[in-house]
Amino acid sequence: MSSARSIIEISLILFAATIFRTTFGFGEALIAVPLLSLLLPVKVAAPITVLASIVIALVAVIREREHIHISSAKKLLLATICGLPFGLLLLRYVSEGATKGILGILILAFSTFSILRPQFLVLANDRLIWVFGFLAGITGGSYGMNGPPLAIYGAARGWSPRQFRATIQAYFLPASILGMLGYYFTGFWTKEVSLIFASSSPSIVIGILCGNLLNQRIDKKTLFASHLFYGLILIACMLMLQAVF
Repeated sequence: MSSARSIIEISLILFAATIFRTTFGFGEALIAVPLLSLLLPVKVAAPITVLASIVIALVAVIREREHIHISSAKKLLLATICGLPFGLLLLRYVSEGATKGILGILILAFSTFSILRPQFLVLANDRLIWVFGFLAGITGGSYGMNGPPLAIYGAARGWSPRQFRATIQAYFLPASILGMLGYYFTGFWTKEVSLIFASSSPSIVIGILCGNLLNQRIDKKTLFASHLFYGLILIACMLMLQAVF
């Protein structure tokens, strides 16, 4: 079991990651896993992050269930499952640094262009939803980075902030549960994981409350979209830093 100091540090990391996830609907793993890995083995850090994801998604789904696009969440999840094997192949045959670096550059370029030209990618219907869900499966299967393709799709569809967050959480809830089942059957969901998560769970609850206050302040669609792309730029920079170091 980690020391009291480590639990405080872990709680602070999960608090920051939860605020980001609750505000924008995605991205906590890209913040939490690299930072937690400085304190814990990755095989412990990753399941803790997924447990946090389940709690965040469950609260969001219950709180904003009337805003969920059920059909969109289902299509995204099915397409993601199809893309997962290709992500696993990428994980096996391409170096982690190269994958994260290329993905970071692409997200940075796309997000910057979206801020400068906000109308360049507008989708009027769900015809391309399978493409974005499939890409989420590839990026998720490679290094657990489902969020960016989903964020880009939601912004292009012009979902309201509440619709975006609710639909993405409805997607992440079953995906995270499946992930934890995988950790359980492969032996990575250990007693240590459960104890550390339980000890740091108050920070997740506080992070959800703070995140909800923040997302209410950016509830206008255009303002949320711009903040969303700034969030993606932050994620892209973190990916490129991980690729270098």
